[in-house]
Amino acid sequence: MLNSQHLGTLFLGILMAASIGCNGGDPVVESGGPAPAVTIRIDPSKKYQTIRNFGGSDAWACQFAGNWPLAKKNGIADLLFSTDTLADGHMKGIGLSLWRFNAGGGTTEQGEASGIRDEWRRAESFFAADGGYDWNKQAGQMWFLNAAKERGVKEFLLFPNTPPVQFTTNGKGYATNGQPNLASQQFDKFAGYLADVIDGIRKKTGITFQYVSPANEPQWDWSDGGQEGTPYFNNQVAAITRSLSAALLKKNLPTQINIAEAGQIEYLYSEHNRPGRASQISAFFDKSSADYIGNLPNVVPAISAHSYFTTSPYRAAVEKRTQLANAVATVPGLEYWQSEYCILGDNEGEIKGEGRDLSITSGLYIARVIHSDLVNANATAWHWWLSVSPYDYKDGLVYIDKSKTDGQYQSSKMLWALGNFSRFVRPGARRVEASSSLGTDGLLASSYLNTNNELVTVIVNSDNEEKEVQLALGSGQQAGAAKAYETSAQSDLAPVKVSGSGGKFLVKGRSIVTVVNKM
Repeated sequence: MLNSQHLGTLFLGILMAASIGCNGGDPVVESGGPAPAVTIRIDPSKKYQTIRNFGGSDAWACQFAGNWPLAKKNGIADLLFSTDTLADGHMKGIGLSLWRFNAGGGTTEQGEASGIRDEWRRAESFFAADGGYDWNKQAGQMWFLNAAKERGVKEFLLFPNTPPVQFTTNGKGYATNGQPNLASQQFDKFAGYLADVIDGIRKKTGITFQYVSPANEPQWDWSDGGQEGTPYFNNQVAAITRSLSAALLKKNLPTQINIAEAGQIEYLYSEHNRPGRASQISAFFDKSSADYIGNLPNVVPAISAHSYFTTSPYRAAVEKRTQLANAVATVPGLEYWQSEYCILGDNEGEIKGEGRDLSITSGLYIARVIHSDLVNANATAWHWWLSVSPYDYKDGLVYIDKSKTDGQYQSSKMLWALGNFSRFVRPGARRVEASSSLGTDGLLASSYLNTNNELVTVIVNSDNEEKEVQLALGSGQQAGAAKAYETSAQSDLAPVKVSGSGGKFLVKGRSIVTVVNKM
């Protein structure tokens, strides 16, 4: 507990005497000359947003990986969902607290006729050949859904990239010439289908989806057959949301609707380059808007977007996220969710999406993105895109061979970098004030107070040089013993030994360290 009887500033010294590599073994003693100390000042009495969850999606590889041999798919599931600690102190997994289930559009059933060239990007629907439902479909994804529940995940979100092909205008799972691929006469059918799927999965598995997100990146044209998808205008998203709200209520489902998965964060607070598909905060949550849906009883008071193409350079990323936070703050009670990200594009030359990279370089980039989304955009949720990837791209937490029945899998540093947040910052945590004496020059720090009064501080050191750090709590506050976990070139959420109070500790160059204190 915070103790208001203790006056003055208490410096939490945590001396890192040794670090343990990702493969275990003997401790490696830290060495190197003294560096200027960096003070991270933390004030747990100054609170910001409440964190809902950290999540990932099952698109698209889980449809196949879920049919792999049991030991291997259990290993993948452990990496994603487990909160267990191994005998040597390492984390077994990153403890995702939300799982996103892709309700496919039926392009798998169409095969090559679907027009989607890569069969790994096609997706089944739950429609049976006779027009009814077959709840044994999407079996691989259903396996991972259950695996998440078995490992303690309590929140689930269902999302379609396209309506079922039976409803689309062109009979495909992607659009033609950038035109919305769902006629207004089909909105109620699409909404009814989503409600039926949520209800059917609940009856089959006992899992209730807390959230459903009916539209994905409506700003893009989705007309090249690269994957399932369709554009929408804001008035269409609003109309679909109203239909879906009624369909969920009719079935007495508690599922809440999240919108609108904007393709870039600028589309939430400005027209940017997509008139009629942008300025979505005001479109959906301004009471004077014709597309206002904030009064629907089962719309979660949150607006979601994806962090793509806005993460470099870092100062520009901060500026855009600050604009977003200011726009969200104009609507009382509204939250922001970062609902999809992986490394795409060339990011101003800093890092390219092409090319699989298991190294700490990608891990550090991801950690900086998460930090900025949480600290500058005040995101209450943060979700990854492809949790399992077969591609030569920086899109996977876990990478697998592109094999439908069996193969090898391996973790990436992007997985463990996300784990520095997701494993320790648990649902219900409050972000609290944390500031570094270096500002954002080579060291980023953020702090969170969990509901069990654990203080979690995540430090990202992108510099090549180690940093000497001391944590300082605000007046009248104290903390107990600390544990720390490092992700670096050598370590995957490895425990690092800490000792003493009143001292300082070292954060390796090019590493992410999470410090957990009991308050």
